[in-house]
Amino acid sequence: MKTVNTILLGTLIAVTLACGYSKPSGTGTSNMPAISNLNPTSATAGGPAFTLTVTGTNFASKATVNWNGAAQTTTAGMTGQLSISVPASAVATAATVQITVTNPATSSGGVYGGGTPAQTSAAMPFTIN
Repeated sequence: MKTVNTILLGTLIAVTLACGYSKPSGTGTSNMPAISNLNPTSATAGGPAFTLTVTGTNFASKATVNWNGAAQTTTAGMTGQLSISVPASAVATAATVQITVTNPATSSGGVYGGGTPAQTSAAMPFTIN
C-alpha cells in the first residue's frame, strides 16, 4: 500500500508541475497606470462644468478615472489620454480632489484562473480654488 501511495503522490506532483502551476512572476506593478499630467490643472470654485483630461502611461482599454475615489464615466482619447466630464456641482466649493486611474481586473479565461487584479495609480491632486 505504501508503494501505491508513493506512486500516486509522485504522479500528482508530476501532473501539477506539467500543468504549469506556479507563483505569478514579476512584481505585479508592470501594468500599473501612472498619471503624468492633468488638463486643466485646477478650477475656480463655483466655476462651470468642464472636461478633465488625464495623461499618463499604462492605461488599459477600459481604464476609469476616479474623482476622489469615485469612478467616473471615462472616455479614452489618444494613447495615454483619458477624459471625464466634471459637472459644475463638483467644483462648487474650494477643495483639493485626488485624481486616480484604475485599470480593471482581467481573467485569463483558463481552467486554472489567473489574470490580474485591478490596479490603481498613485493620486494626483486637483485644486479647486
